Amino acid sequence: MKLILLALSIFLSLQQSISSSSSNQFAIDGKVLELTESNFDAAISTFDYIFVDFYAPWCGHCKRLSPELDKAAPILAGLKEPIVIAKVNADQFTRLAKRFDIDGFPTLKVFMHGIPTEYYGPRKADLLVRYLKKFVAPDVAVLNSDSGISDFIEAAGTDFPIYVGFGLNESVISDLAIKYKKKAWFSVAKDFTDDVMVLYDFDKVPALASVHPNYNERSIFYGPFEAGKCFNQNLDMNLPVLNTDQFLEDFVKQNLFPLAVPINYEALKLLKDDERKIVLTIMEDAEDEKCKELIKLLKAAASANRDLVFGYVGVKQWEDFAETFELTKKTKLPKMVVWDGNEEYFSDGKPHS
Repeated sequence: MKLILLALSIFLSLQQSISSSSSNQFAIDGKVLELTESNFDAAISTFDYIFVDFYAPWCGHCKRLSPELDKAAPILAGLKEPIVIAKVNADQFTRLAKRFDIDGFPTLKVFMHGIPTEYYGPRKADLLVRYLKKFVAPDVAVLNSDSGISDFIEAAGTDFPIYVGFGLNESVISDLAIKYKKKAWFSVAKDFTDDVMVLYDFDKVPALASVHPNYNERSIFYGPFEAGKCFNQNLDMNLPVLNTDQFLEDFVKQNLFPLAVPINYEALKLLKDDERKIVLTIMEDAEDEKCKELIKLLKAAASANRDLVFGYVGVKQWEDFAETFELTKKTKLPKMVVWDGNEEYFSDGKPHS
């Protein structure tokens, strides 16, 4: 019995020593950590919030990002809930790259209590700090005044959609806020004036507003908000019964993107999780005035067809992507295709793959 107790005592001492060694291995000192395959897991388990840059030394984008991370690191380390910035040479530590499905550089991930989530936000130091602060903020921000609403909108920035529930209890959207936290900001406004109702263009409560600051787009959802309740709109027993939660989630999903989505690498990453078909318009130059008029028409079409995603890409902006849709010198632009987001698309009424 004494031998068992002695062995147990030695084991516990060793565990405490290992734990202490692991925690002493890293410090929140405002510097960017350089992680390897030998210390990666220890770092992830040491910090509640850690932002990891998977980079390659030869990557130009990675080289431009590096000084921005150096600027952001001390600010994030000083937060009440510190966020540590770390880097991994994924070109060298290939097992880590494979483990986290790194297929491009830089790939950015936020580990929250050990669980990774993709980071699609801005990369300039000041904007990166503003965005990452939201990761340690409540899933649903509670706003109690007009100024609180405007401050929240400003702090959220312009890179992602913002949802504000006017006259809603936070519990109504809390599950969606958790599910879509990496793609949007969520809040509820408990107290506001008529001026806010005019500003956000709604005339009754409860209402959920979606805001795309970068595209100057807003949309309003008036419900139903009765969580968990089911009903048949037409009282026809042969029609499916619909869960009211689904209407709410559909509104959130459909408004994660602007009405007309400019297709780029980051947009394609986000669209992977969207099951809707993409009506893709390929144009010569998305910045051309004539093409801008076409984009306005796409927005109008998208507004009336929310079961589809309307996107556009300019050959001048992303030639390699545009050419995957069998463009030739004889192809007349703009060209419109209906695409499934993977390999299949329809053009001129014919399937292609």
